[in-house]
Amino acid sequence: MALPFLPGNCPNRCLGKERFHKSQHFDYSNGVPMLVGSEKPGIGGELLVGQKIKPKYSVYPQGQGSGLPSWVAFDKQALCFEAYFQESVPEARDETYRIRKCKIYFYLEDDTIQVVEPEYKNSGIPQGTFIHRHRIPLPPPNDDQFYNVFHFNLNQQMVLYSRVFTLTNCDSFTRNFLAKLGVRLNDPAAVPDDPYSNLREEIEESMKPLRPYERRDTLKQFLDHDRKVLRFNCFWDDTESVFGDLRELVLHYFLADDTVEILEVVSPNAGRDAVPKFLCRSKLPKHAPPPMKQPGVTTDRTVLNVFDSPSKGKRYIVDSLKTGAVHEDFYKDCDLTIGAELNVWGRRVIITGCDDFTQAYYRSKYGIEDFTALQYKAPEAPKPLRLLPPYNGFGSEEDSLSFCQGLLPKPPQKDFYKFMEKDRYGLNSNVLTFHAKMVTTDPVDKERVFIVSFYLSDDSISVFERPERNSGVISGKFLKRGRVKKPGQELFKAEMSEYFSAQDLYVGAVLCLNSKDFHLFEADEYTLNYMEQHAAEFPKSNVGVILSKLRSISGENLSEIKKFLTLSDPRNTGFVPYEAFRSLLTGLDCGLSEHEVLVLGRQFSEREEPEVNVGLMLAVAQDVLRKKNFEAFPDLARIFTYHDQHKTGRLSAKEVQTICKSFKLPLPENLLRDLLSKFADGDEIDYSAFLAHINWAENPAPQVVVPEDTLKPQRRCSALVGDVFSDPTPATATSTHRGRRNCCVLQTMQLY
Repeated sequence: MALPFLPGNCPNRCLGKERFHKSQHFDYSNGVPMLVGSEKPGIGGELLVGQKIKPKYSVYPQGQGSGLPSWVAFDKQALCFEAYFQESVPEARDETYRIRKCKIYFYLEDDTIQVVEPEYKNSGIPQGTFIHRHRIPLPPPNDDQFYNVFHFNLNQQMVLYSRVFTLTNCDSFTRNFLAKLGVRLNDPAAVPDDPYSNLREEIEESMKPLRPYERRDTLKQFLDHDRKVLRFNCFWDDTESVFGDLRELVLHYFLADDTVEILEVVSPNAGRDAVPKFLCRSKLPKHAPPPMKQPGVTTDRTVLNVFDSPSKGKRYIVDSLKTGAVHEDFYKDCDLTIGAELNVWGRRVIITGCDDFTQAYYRSKYGIEDFTALQYKAPEAPKPLRLLPPYNGFGSEEDSLSFCQGLLPKPPQKDFYKFMEKDRYGLNSNVLTFHAKMVTTDPVDKERVFIVSFYLSDDSISVFERPERNSGVISGKFLKRGRVKKPGQELFKAEMSEYFSAQDLYVGAVLCLNSKDFHLFEADEYTLNYMEQHAAEFPKSNVGVILSKLRSISGENLSEIKKFLTLSDPRNTGFVPYEAFRSLLTGLDCGLSEHEVLVLGRQFSEREEPEVNVGLMLAVAQDVLRKKNFEAFPDLARIFTYHDQHKTGRLSAKEVQTICKSFKLPLPENLLRDLLSKFADGDEIDYSAFLAHINWAENPAPQVVVPEDTLKPQRRCSALVGDVFSDPTPATATSTHRGRRNCCVLQTMQLY
């Protein structure tokens, strides 16, 4: 039983509704009140009676994707359909209708459609973009709406601006996209045949053109061998002609197009004009010069004369078999070999050699291995020696020699590469420093000590004397920096004088500098290390050369050597003093110099690090801080406390070193590192104890300060090579050093 439509008997449709706004349907347009919002909804967005919302764009299912707008989610994505439409052709004899194929693109980002018709050769119809990209409305009566993605399917018709398009097929992307949307695609449809197009194809297949353009593929050869040129050395014997001689030529074969170019090598003062090219780049015929040919003989294609009739005229056909073609042979890369004779337009050219690239090309392509150059001329006569006048004494010898080498003299050039390689760089000075004494009988000059510096960058030498108080001698620069000639050379001679080199300076050498003889008795550590590192340049520091001299000792001296070693080492410890070792080697008749003995002792020595007393290190550190007047210990403690954020009283070793350097603590780096290691607990430093021990004002060190050299490690010379001084008698001398058997060893001592 139906209830009357009265209040309380029907459900209230406003229950749960929150939006009650009203849309503006009426407005003034040009001063006239009229209905302007016919498509706007009613109260709260509800549709009015009989009202339908027209979608503005296609609505795609969200699925599991993000809620991005379509112009972002479907950017540069389009659906592609194959279609055709039938066009009537009135007033035509050969065709009544025409089938025109096209492609329809639907852009997902904005629902725009584009129709493109492929272009066909000689179609006579404007083709290309048939409908430009835009939104296409539906056919009437729904022309107020537009096509969307759900209007497309296969084997159906679409009306686009009164033209009926039939969709026949689509690509794989379109098929997958529509399947994901839930659209069930129909089976592809076949395109009907176009009668006129079939007629045109039959005509083209039956036609045989009179001029068949043959395609010659020269692009591949160009791309594979572009900029690849074979180079041959050759000559042309022109001695039979008047004033003729051998003409040296260079032949270039271009692999890109098989062309040849020949250049002439004109020697200086040959009496010939240097022409740009002996033969311009072109293909070189083998049988040249060919006979003169009439116009039309050499063509790309040949023509056969079928018949010649006065009444019917002449008839010709194209010779597809090329029976009457004229072939001309040209030189190829296989014809160019060493010793081959080439006919260069009547001139006999013989190939004598080739470059490395040409050899590699023929080796890889043809397997040729013999590339011996062909000798075609007698060897050149040696040039007469250029006699130079003797040195006249004006300027340097190099400067005077430049006046004899040309009309316009040039300053002598220095060895720039040697200067850049051996110049000072950082801590590497490239300067060999020796201590020397003057060889004289004067008791005053005999005690003078000089510093001889040899600069490896320009082979210059400088001599400097240290100032000594109350010596009675004016010290300072004894010889300014410059190259020094060796003594005993003639002054006025044509040959260049010999100068002292780096190999002439070694410990024990005697140099004549500024008419004074100097004995080099000592070298610094850098010089000895440099000479040992470059042993190939300095034979006096080459251990292999020194050992070869020691192996030349006769067997008569072996018993004396064993007796000497036994007396020098009575306890069989395996060590002998360095002075005894030095006197042993210098007494042997093997030609060892003082420098070689020193190098041998350094080579077979071992460095012993003595145990350093902590109190001694603190005494040295406090003495250095006292001399530098360093008293900022409270400020340093405050900085340490500031960086100790956890208040543990400890900081890392790296932080402590950084703070000490920033505070300019006047301690040597090695001494500071050793002190911090004594107060270290793992990787952390007890900075309070460290500051308390180095504070010379509050906690002075009780020990007496000794010279700083005491803290330096001393050198210990250990075993010499067993294959030189083999002494198997002592049982204790069986330890190994550097993989060798010990015998003669040296006692701990200070070498220098």
